[in-house]
Amino acid sequence: MNEETSRKGCNPTYTSREVWPRSVPGAREKPKRYKASSVLHLGSLESKSGARRTSCPGMCSLSLFPPPPPPRDITLYEYNNALVSGHSSEKLPHTIQAQVEDLPTLTIPKEMLKAHSRLEHSTKPAFIHHREILWKRCITAWCDVGVAGVLEELANAEGEEQWNQGLGEQSWMDSAKQLALRWLKAGSHYTLALCRWVSSLHGSVFPHLSLPSEDMIAEFSQAVDWAGCPIRAFAWHPHTSKFAVTLLDDSIRVYNAKSTTVPILKHRLQRNVASLAWKPLCASILAVACHNCVLLWHLDPTSLSTRPSSGCAQVLSHPGHCPVTSLAWAPSGGLLLSASPVDTAMLVWDVSTENCVQLQWFGGGGVTFLAWSPDGSKVLAATPSAVFRVWEVQMWTCEKWPTIKGPCRTGCWSPDGSRLLFTVQGESVIYSLSFLEYSGEQQGRVGGSKTASIVADLSETKFDTFYGEERIGGEVHSMVWDPSGERLAAVIRGSSDQRIIIAVFRTRNSPVFELLPCGFVQGEVDAQPQLVAFHPRFKKGAILTVCWSTGKVSHIPFFFENGPFPSFSSSQSPLLPLGSRSSTREQPLFSEL
Repeated sequence: MNEETSRKGCNPTYTSREVWPRSVPGAREKPKRYKASSVLHLGSLESKSGARRTSCPGMCSLSLFPPPPPPRDITLYEYNNALVSGHSSEKLPHTIQAQVEDLPTLTIPKEMLKAHSRLEHSTKPAFIHHREILWKRCITAWCDVGVAGVLEELANAEGEEQWNQGLGEQSWMDSAKQLALRWLKAGSHYTLALCRWVSSLHGSVFPHLSLPSEDMIAEFSQAVDWAGCPIRAFAWHPHTSKFAVTLLDDSIRVYNAKSTTVPILKHRLQRNVASLAWKPLCASILAVACHNCVLLWHLDPTSLSTRPSSGCAQVLSHPGHCPVTSLAWAPSGGLLLSASPVDTAMLVWDVSTENCVQLQWFGGGGVTFLAWSPDGSKVLAATPSAVFRVWEVQMWTCEKWPTIKGPCRTGCWSPDGSRLLFTVQGESVIYSLSFLEYSGEQQGRVGGSKTASIVADLSETKFDTFYGEERIGGEVHSMVWDPSGERLAAVIRGSSDQRIIIAVFRTRNSPVFELLPCGFVQGEVDAQPQLVAFHPRFKKGAILTVCWSTGKVSHIPFFFENGPFPSFSSSQSPLLPLGSRSSTREQPLFSEL
């Protein structure tokens, strides 16, 4: 076991990891002398510190994968390091079925749901137009929009006699009032023009700021088709067989393997839900990323009610922090992080007091994705621009890694928090960063490696099968690593004429990092994967939960070769896929040795 992995365990003491950031100055970025910022792209280049991005000639690629399942087959389970496919009506072997029969499966057709209409910024369209005098319109605009609304009203004001009627002035004052009105109109017009020019410059640097809120959420959501899929968000509870799903109508349903009661959560502020996160070490608190706020639902696990009242929801909001697109709990459950693409500050919430501290930095244009490492020591924060940061939570300092092609799209941590896998928009590869743990005088350093290694190439690959030619490959939209550190699932989104598919890798993080192909996960005909998540507490391997575009939620069990396997009788022995290639699975396709 090397030095890096030997110093980290899978069961750390969380209370000593995370520290409440007392003030904004404490949230500072590490100076460049740490030499941890690497510029990443597929060409040959050097990092800011002189370190180079590295790749391995034997890296894992899609060409080493077995062919995808036949067109009308679905992936049933994994056995002996190979994914087994069959017809959807085919029954699983009894021993495997016993492992997943208690997990709730559901199908929610899109036709049963109705999406909310786009949010209006005021209630004005609901009323018959009635023109008021100018000073009243300015007061209303101030209350609804602010300074910009007042300037808009003044710039569009006409030469009205309303001022005379409203203020009861004498006629000899008319000329003075008209002159003052013309000056106000001219000043407001030029001020608005200047503001719009500055805003256009800002929008040219960060184009996402010109998008409507719904389009912005769809752009950065981990769901492939957030705007049109029946299921918009999914979250397993970290300790029990319970999960929550957000539907197209922004309602949330909670399913429990040990109960037939399905609570349905609705709230007037629960609009445009982008993310869900259960509080660790707690059975009843669910955080919901909404358009204007973060909702914390307090659900009684013993309650038989299917419609908890809105009084069970705690509201966390902060000016300018909307829409909220990502949430992350500390593994101890003490702190909650929230992020918005329009707010350059990442908010650290103490939910017990409803207080938050802004972790502010310059550049990036906002925060789009958060991932707290399982050991509680670090946080990945992606931005809409070509840079992402990794924070350490003892001193709340960060190190940044610029990229070339685009922003960091998604990322996931190894179970011990020593390695980060991430992808970059516009690139069909998976990157890896390793981290060291510091103590003593060096405490407070993030400890990121100087180089980012390419561990998988997911470029478009042609597969010749019995059913014809099929092309698979493209960018990774989302990626999850199972709690045991043995399986990695990546949702690959290719060009418009290619289907979306899930690639499953076999991984090992100790004593050295290795990445090997396992196979492709396929759903029913016309079903595209939207969201993926691993069951947090499966003892005999891993269970991959997939939310499909048809509204179905399915669970696919993986039984590892180096873990306990269910015993099969001769009549139950499963058939391996026809396209399995044992030769590619026997050798490490990516290794740090």
